[in-house]
Amino acid sequence: MHNNRRRPVFGSLLPASVVAGAACVAGLWAAVLPVNLHAQAREKTIYVSVLDRDKKPIKTLQPEDITIREDNATREILRIVPATDPLQIALLIDNSQAATQNIQRMRDALTAFVNKVANGTHEISFVTMADRPTLLLDSTKDAKTLQSKGVNRLFALPGSGMTMLDAIVQTTKGFQKREAARPVIIAIQTEGAEFSQDHYETVLNALKDSGTALYALVLTDGPEANPAQDEIRNRNIVLDRGTKETGGRRETLITEMALQDNLLNVADELLNQFKVTYARPEQLIPPKTTTVEAKAAGVTARGTLPGPRDARASRGSK
Repeated sequence: MHNNRRRPVFGSLLPASVVAGAACVAGLWAAVLPVNLHAQAREKTIYVSVLDRDKKPIKTLQPEDITIREDNATREILRIVPATDPLQIALLIDNSQAATQNIQRMRDALTAFVNKVANGTHEISFVTMADRPTLLLDSTKDAKTLQSKGVNRLFALPGSGMTMLDAIVQTTKGFQKREAARPVIIAIQTEGAEFSQDHYETVLNALKDSGTALYALVLTDGPEANPAQDEIRNRNIVLDRGTKETGGRRETLITEMALQDNLLNVADELLNQFKVTYARPEQLIPPKTTTVEAKAAGVTARGTLPGPRDARASRGSK
């Protein structure tokens, strides 16, 4: 006998409560998914330094002057404005025995730096690195305080070694705790003994996770530690990769007389950066690297992604 009854649809085989639950779940996906995708598509910002052949900052920049890539994919540049957000600068100073002959030059250079940068907007702190990282002076915008309680209290510690890597890690933790939006570390150091316990990967991750740009001025006219030691190898890797991958730079100084000019050059660079806004297409996985490149010959561009409130996997710069 032929059965003319219509075959039941799938939903009719399920209890009413299950069907209702499935409808709610579908509604949640419809409501939540577009929001998440939209969040991934929001505009991104990066702080960019652009220097000429003489390492002097270029003070005008147009979107056609640079290229920004995420994992080698070119991104559209939307806006470029001068970077006016306050800087949070930590000066990491080698006051170990190896720096004894350099202390007066360091004081002179730091005085010039403070006079140039401390204008009531940017914060500066002093951290010494002999034997253990020590906060000599907490962040302040006041030039007189920076001079009297920072520069004037800088002395070499006899019989001590440096702890640069430990100082970087502890400083970045402080930046993260304060939610510093534009953190910078400037390390002024010799090539003397290194007593840090942190591995270079720990230090590099600390820099990236906190969004900190690393600059290093390395004095080479004093005693040099054994490059085969693990601590020195870790330090050399951080000096190389840490400066490149965070948008900073490393300068090797063959004479202490070059310290002040180079420190003022770093100040000029930081005070003349650009805040670049670019578009990122909708994607669920964040990029592993972000690079900035100048198009003109002889011009160098580097980028630092903002601070810890903007999560990321890692980043780099050219």
